[in-house]
Amino acid sequence: MGNPLSDAGQFLISTIFGLYITIVALRFLLQWVRADFYNPISQFIVKVTNPPLHYLRRWIPGYRGIDWPSLVLMLILQMVEIALLVWVGPGRIPSLPGLLILSAAQILQLIIYVFFFSIIVEIVLSWINPGAYNPVTVIIYRLNEPLLRPARRLIPPLGGLDFSPMVVLILLQLAIILLIRPLMALGYSI
Repeated sequence: MGNPLSDAGQFLISTIFGLYITIVALRFLLQWVRADFYNPISQFIVKVTNPPLHYLRRWIPGYRGIDWPSLVLMLILQMVEIALLVWVGPGRIPSLPGLLILSAAQILQLIIYVFFFSIIVEIVLSWINPGAYNPVTVIIYRLNEPLLRPARRLIPPLGGLDFSPMVVLILLQLAIILLIRPLMALGYSI
């Protein structure tokens, strides 16, 4: 059993950094899928993430539709979070290459989880209130479309049931097992 102060510090660090990194990841993903900028959810995300991104955009431009400043900000925040967690609790900080790999793996895992949970929310919304307009549902449908569209082409609805979300969820879980876990192991070992 750990020290209660250390555990509380780790919890606070993980929560604060995790929430903000998730918001930056959502901004990156919503820009990538070209979600409606005037949606209230998009506006909130932009307002919360603009201060550090405005600063980073001075030196790091976007390129080929990819918001590189958001990616760099996520990487920096993830590296700081890992360093603070190790500083507050037991463990050792990996070397810089290990820290970069570990941070990148955790960001990829977060993005996969964002897609995973947004697809589950989309499934539940399709059962509860299909076709309803809400700013959240618009964002969720727009976010999931790049993953679900190819799956729907391969697996058309059968008897009114759409099995493509289940296939995408399985593939996302396989990506965590086959890609993210080995990357994290590599990051810890370096």
